[in-house]
Amino acid sequence: MIVFNKLWETMKSKGFSTYTLREKCGIDSKTVRRLKANENIETKTLNKLCEALDCQIEDIMEFVKEK
Repeated sequence: MIVFNKLWETMKSKGFSTYTLREKCGIDSKTVRRLKANENIETKTLNKLCEALDCQIEDIMEFVKEK
């Protein structure tokens, strides 16, 4: 399962809020809700996040084996 726990840690360390994500990245509130719920998102959204946060993909998501 892909989880986005690292996204929230990276955002916090860089001083980003979900409001900043929406305004700076053009990510809508529906997508933010999907990220919080670890649901599927488009790769273009991942691109936007990495660009805005100036980070690598492993800084915002990780694979966790389901039990």
